Amino acid sequence: MEQIKTSFDFEKPIAELVQQIEKINQVADKTKVDMSATLAELQEKLATTRASVYSNLTGWQEVQLSRHAERPQTLDYINMICDDFIEMHGDRTVKDDKAIIGGFATINGQTVMIIGHQKGKNTKERQYRNFGMANPEGYRKALRLMKLAEKFNKPVISFIDTMGAYPGLEAEERGQGEAIARNLLEMSLLKVPILCFVVGEGASGGALGIGIGDKVYMLEHTWYSVISPESCSSILWRSWDYKERAAECLKLTSADMFKNKLIDGIIKEPLGGAHQNPEVMGETLKAQILKDLAILGKEKSDKLVATRIDKFCAMGVVVD
Repeated sequence: MEQIKTSFDFEKPIAELVQQIEKINQVADKTKVDMSATLAELQEKLATTRASVYSNLTGWQEVQLSRHAERPQTLDYINMICDDFIEMHGDRTVKDDKAIIGGFATINGQTVMIIGHQKGKNTKERQYRNFGMANPEGYRKALRLMKLAEKFNKPVISFIDTMGAYPGLEAEERGQGEAIARNLLEMSLLKVPILCFVVGEGASGGALGIGIGDKVYMLEHTWYSVISPESCSSILWRSWDYKERAAECLKLTSADMFKNKLIDGIIKEPLGGAHQNPEVMGETLKAQILKDLAILGKEKSDKLVATRIDKFCAMGVVVD
């Protein structure tokens, strides 16, 4: 029996067709009547509806899909992609920030440093992980691990999925802005390949703090912007009621970002989102990582750094 993980209003036409198919299957089992023709027709309609719905999502609908509760997170991808993983803790100054995880791993026998946001899957986990919103010590931990990777000449892979850096008073007191700015500088100059993947939400400096790379990709149903649609709406219209309009104005989808040359590519997701088939999504990411590492690993470090800096310096520049 077919099942689909639905959560949003725009997925209702799909859910209704799935329910019809389930009912017909039940009737066929009970009555032993041949319903194959009807089922074939409905299956064809379901496939068409799915393709239509997921290929015509609005900006706000893409944001919703990126927040699906069952969407794979950094630890899920590590478990799917890596042969092994040794998590490393602490920034050697304040504490270990649970919103960012990182450590050495091997992928097809190749050692890499993996760093990423981890939101958590349930209420207890989300509180433990601070909903993936890192404090300054999280970004300093990430930097420590990146410098360690550079020391041993190992590539860095980052998975971005955050609503933003933690905006609390204590975070600002410990230098949130400085920690993120330092990471931007240091990642620009890191002498090893860096691959960055937006796997969920990519909000503000919280995302950029581990988002400077030789290749920056977005999964198909993710978003990347200076601010969330809700926060943008509350600033411009003094209400969250205009979040859908804000999402369109921000041009935050993967298609918009690629069109504006702010990312290097879009990674296709299984139909309906990464949560519909996490294993396939993991295999797709793994293939992309291995492909890029094979190419970037041949580059000399000085050329790698120069190309990376030139790429980001060219963003936003308009030449008549």
